[in-house]
Amino acid sequence: MKIVIISATYNEKGNIERLIAILEEKVFPRIKNHEMYILVADDNSPDKTGDEVRKLMKKLKNLYITTGHRSGLGAAYVRGMTYAIDKLGADIIFEIDADLQHDPYKITEFIKKIEEGYDMVVGNRYSDGGSIPKNWPMARKLFSITANIFIRAVFMRFSIHDWTGGYRALRKEVFLKEKRNLTNYKGYIFQISFLHRAVCDGFKIAEVPFNFSDRTLGSSKIAPLGYIVDVIAYVISVRVRELISGKFGKFLTVGGVGFTINALALRLLVEYFNWHPASANLVGGAFAIFSNYNFNNLWTFKDRRGKGVASYFLRMGGFYLSSGIGVVLVQTGTIFILTQMFGKEYYFIYFLIGTFFLLMWNFTMYSKVIWRRKRIKNASF
Repeated sequence: MKIVIISATYNEKGNIERLIAILEEKVFPRIKNHEMYILVADDNSPDKTGDEVRKLMKKLKNLYITTGHRSGLGAAYVRGMTYAIDKLGADIIFEIDADLQHDPYKITEFIKKIEEGYDMVVGNRYSDGGSIPKNWPMARKLFSITANIFIRAVFMRFSIHDWTGGYRALRKEVFLKEKRNLTNYKGYIFQISFLHRAVCDGFKIAEVPFNFSDRTLGSSKIAPLGYIVDVIAYVISVRVRELISGKFGKFLTVGGVGFTINALALRLLVEYFNWHPASANLVGGAFAIFSNYNFNNLWTFKDRRGKGVASYFLRMGGFYLSSGIGVVLVQTGTIFILTQMFGKEYYFIYFLIGTFFLLMWNFTMYSKVIWRRKRIKNASF
């Protein structure tokens, strides 16, 4: 395979020379059965980084450069990856910082993961032996760690530990699939967006732990406060759109129908037949469950529903079991406990509280168990 190591640069004159030397003299000789190239995506650096690379190109036949106006890290990588695929025929492309904060000796481990069938490999600083510099100020350490925890929690993607890092390898098919949307994020948000889209599209992701080193030359291009604001705004906005436009939005609509059925039955049995609110809710819940199952099966999770009568009733059995547990223990249990504590006067408020807890329970069980997505065995091309 043709593998292109891409480094996006802006004023990295001293660093890029060191990185190229390490790659050519110490890393590439360890790699067998692959053609190795280096591509520098330089943003017309005022310190003449590009000129230094061109001097080295006279001696190194596998070293290339692409230049453009400074438009942010994401724009530089999109330009570099496009060049690597279109001009160099790359099968695999890497992202690596020029300042040697990314351990270049780990490249062999990234390649091994690709050879095992993974589509994208992410450098991991936060688990399995990975680390961030010990001499970082406490504020920077806290931001780095909590930012990734925040992203994992909001996206509900806990298997990936490092969302903000820029040390990665990927098959060309991943970039070609995501390229159209990546042009919207020219700065450092590019890293989060790229990885999130790859995960959502079902590409097989692996991690390689590494020790992140502090730079010794030059200065970081990240503006901390602005980056924090951008991360929070991007992650929340994307997640909200994802929920509303995706299955959760449909789930809420179906749930609204079921809620109406449940609420009407509850009010009717309590107000006109003098039933206990907990008992009345069980009856209303049974009708709501039947409605919810059929609408979810036909609409919300139609891409995951099984075929045939047997599959329909088998899944319905699991749905009733899951929903029944939710109605009895979560929703009705909430109503019962609150009526015992505060009386029946506000039973409908208790019903609303119990319904909120039930909503969380149901969506988790429906998406992860009843209509769980079949795992992609191998997304390689």
